[in-house]
Amino acid sequence: MLKKLLLALFAGLALSAGALAAVDINTANQQQLESLKGIGPEKAKDIIDYRSKNGPFKTTEDIMKVPGIKEGTYAKIKGEISVGGKAAAPAAKASAPAAKASAPAKK
Repeated sequence: MLKKLLLALFAGLALSAGALAAVDINTANQQQLESLKGIGPEKAKDIIDYRSKNGPFKTTEDIMKVPGIKEGTYAKIKGEISVGGKAAAPAAKASAPAAKASAPAKK
C-alpha cells in the first residue's frame, strides 16, 4: 500500500515538474509553441515568423505584437512562457501607503 502511494506521489511530482517548465518564446520550436493553451499550428508559425523578422522578444508581453495574439491569448499563456529563461512577472500589487513620519517630540 505504502509502495503504491509513494509511486503515485513520485509520478505526480515528475509530471508537474514538466508542466512547470516555461516555454521560452525566443527559442521554442513549432511543437513547443503548440503545447501552449490557445496556440495552434497557425499561431505557432506566426510567432516563429514574427521572431525571425523582428528579432527576439524582450518581454513576454511582446508576444501580443504577433498578429492574431491578443490580450485574451496572452492571459491564457503568460504563466507558461518565458523570455530568455525569465518567466512573466506577476502582476504588481498595490503597496500599502507609507506610514507618516512622526514629528520629533517637543521638549
